[in-house]
Amino acid sequence: MSVPAAIISAMAGDLERLPAPVSAAAYGTGPAAVAGEVLGRARAELPALGGLVEREQLLVSAWLTGLRSARTRRAYAADVVAWLSWLARRETGVLAAGRVHVDLWTAIQLDAGSAASSVRRRLSALSSFYRYCAAHDLIGRVPTEGVARPMVDPDYTATVGLDRDQARALVAAADTGAQALRTAAVVRLLLHNALRVDEACAADVADLGEDSGHRVLRVVRKGARKAKIPLTPATVAALDAYLADRAERAEVGDWRQLSGPLLATATGGRLRQGHLWELVRRLARTAGVGAWEQLSPHSLRHSAITFALDAGASLRDVQDYAGHKDPRTTRRYDHSRDSLDRHAAYTVAAYLA
Repeated sequence: MSVPAAIISAMAGDLERLPAPVSAAAYGTGPAAVAGEVLGRARAELPALGGLVEREQLLVSAWLTGLRSARTRRAYAADVVAWLSWLARRETGVLAAGRVHVDLWTAIQLDAGSAASSVRRRLSALSSFYRYCAAHDLIGRVPTEGVARPMVDPDYTATVGLDRDQARALVAAADTGAQALRTAAVVRLLLHNALRVDEACAADVADLGEDSGHRVLRVVRKGARKAKIPLTPATVAALDAYLADRAERAEVGDWRQLSGPLLATATGGRLRQGHLWELVRRLARTAGVGAWEQLSPHSLRHSAITFALDAGASLRDVQDYAGHKDPRTTRRYDHSRDSLDRHAAYTVAAYLA
């Protein structure tokens, strides 16, 4: 029997009383010690797991421990917790679920209007989870095997973007209000530098630096890839003003003496992604954007990438700017790529003339 299977089988049944992470020694020895350490790490990072029953909580925590990307752990944890809740309403255990359950769950989501891309990601989460279970002899067959993934149109995105005038109005709106310094910095990071919302929220003051004459921000991108993002002058000015104000409030001489999150709440905590969703929609409404209720922080990143392409930046440069591994992902943003005036045939003819 594998280690995860042994831990689950040998579990004493009182894991609900295990505290949030302390030293591994506090859990004693043997399977209980390993179980406690796994649970402690997962609970600290993903509080939503606390709503699961003890055996499911331990099994999901053990699976997530093997995933290296924090972004993937967060997304997959939410997907599997939702799946387990769906199974519980049908009085089906996690290891008793079969292909028919996955097919039904998929159909219900699509009928409810879930995006095909979202359903595909959730199926990927379930496949990863059940492959883990099968690898440790907890199930005989992976229930996601053979399940048809919904097709995703590579040229379609449901994200609502901004035009140039709307983007300018949003930036102007960000420069006013009670939290104008912080808001101005947030909007420029998303709209000028095309950061993903989790990259912005996860950044710390210590991640700011300089390289080859550029002010840069170190971030962790998808796939746990580290990157240095050169900050535009407007972004630098907004960040400097915001951090200088924070330093003054903290009674330190220079903002470089600050620690903790780059984007902080009034009490010094880290801004959550939900804060940025609310902020973007409030600013868009103030700026007179008609579709403000449909906007998200990703709308600003989406708009930034589209603006870069429309402004004539090369696909390779925009791919680097966006942090895309595959240039085909970048091409999705080029909404005017079918323009006859820009057709590559004219470029080739001129080059060979």
